[in-house]
Amino acid sequence: MAPSPPFDEGFRGHLLDLFRWRRDVRHFRPDPVPAPVIDRLIATACLAPSVGLSQPWRFVTVDDAARRAQVRASFLVCNAAALAAQPAERAALYARLKLAGLDAAPHHLAVFADPTPTQGHGLGRATMPETTAFSAVMAVHTLWLAARAEGLGLGWVSILDPADVAAALDVPRGWTFIGYFCLGVPAAESDTPELEREGWETRCNPEIVRLRR
Repeated sequence: MAPSPPFDEGFRGHLLDLFRWRRDVRHFRPDPVPAPVIDRLIATACLAPSVGLSQPWRFVTVDDAARRAQVRASFLVCNAAALAAQPAERAALYARLKLAGLDAAPHHLAVFADPTPTQGHGLGRATMPETTAFSAVMAVHTLWLAARAEGLGLGWVSILDPADVAAALDVPRGWTFIGYFCLGVPAAESDTPELEREGWETRCNPEIVRLRR
């Protein structure tokens, strides 16, 4: 077995900076990302943990203009419904927020999970089959951090109808839609989430989400 590299204090400090500066990006520059970089990001995402080493994540790079237009149409419908559902005191703020980078981002990426992958031989999924989706989310997070380390931003477009996206991308029946992502160079960078800067929400104290037993 190979010896572990030295994850020293300096490394841990840089790693914490990476966590702090990871952002859900909505504003992108139009500069394309070289194909080898995207390939490297996906390869890094595949280092994520997965139940039974099943690696159930499935990445779909979306370059076709017509397919992108179908996804955008789904967003517009879902976003209009979300705006209508906002309470009066939040409607104006919601309308002002740019909730998608679909038009500006040079690259689009959809992530799905195969709920019944042949790899892994079913280990760990008998009692919790949803762990295939959880594993795919781990791959997304790994991709997100890897992109930030490359100076790139990732934006999660969650205001979509999963059935519409699956149909637009013509993926195998049964795949679980995890998320649709915009990828590119951020137009600006900040260590504070945009929703916090805009007054939508603030980060909670970690003690609030911790239950002690």
